Amino acid sequence: MNINTNFTRSLVCLLSAFALAVSAWAEPYTQLQTDWAKAKYELSGKEQEKFLETLMGQADAAKQANPDSAEVFAWSGIIYSTYAGAKGGMGALKFAKQAKKDLEKSLKINGSALQGSASTTLGTLYFKVPGWPVAFGNDKLAKELLTVALEQNPNGIDSNYWYAEYLYSKKKNKEALQYLDKAEQAAPRPERPLADKGRREEIAKLRAEITNN
Repeated sequence: MNINTNFTRSLVCLLSAFALAVSAWAEPYTQLQTDWAKAKYELSGKEQEKFLETLMGQADAAKQANPDSAEVFAWSGIIYSTYAGAKGGMGALKFAKQAKKDLEKSLKINGSALQGSASTTLGTLYFKVPGWPVAFGNDKLAKELLTVALEQNPNGIDSNYWYAEYLYSKKKNKEALQYLDKAEQAAPRPERPLADKGRREEIAKLRAEITNN
């Protein structure tokens, strides 16, 4: 065995160890975040539902392993709420309720985690789900939470997009377009290219819907 072969093997071992170390350092919610984007923007129909069902199981395991992580509970809430939206109908309510529970836990641990993502998602749930006596929908709480999210992340793509959709649901089209403009101007997130691409497509779709109404 020559020196070059020894060096190559040593380098491979070093790189493998480095990869394992990076994996160990990764935040516990990183894979949930990545897989959610795939489910949301690359899949549809039954394939999307099945993938999200698996992802909910992974989120539950992550919560057990990280009971004090606001980020993990926020992502679990996002995943459950996405599944509820994909499933639709009365059968979706129990998943929306679990999303609400996880998001409230995230806010209790750290209300500013992930730049207000829990506030954004919980606010969106409040204006998307039916109100009492069917479910927990509440326009007042929706606006309060979405406003908090904007305060925490005033230039964010998600916070501005969801507030625009809320305003559009209240027939405040002119204001909605202003927040869509801000969402469109949001800085790219290098670690989340798929989520950015998908959200920008949603921005364009919502803009067209508002403009045509």
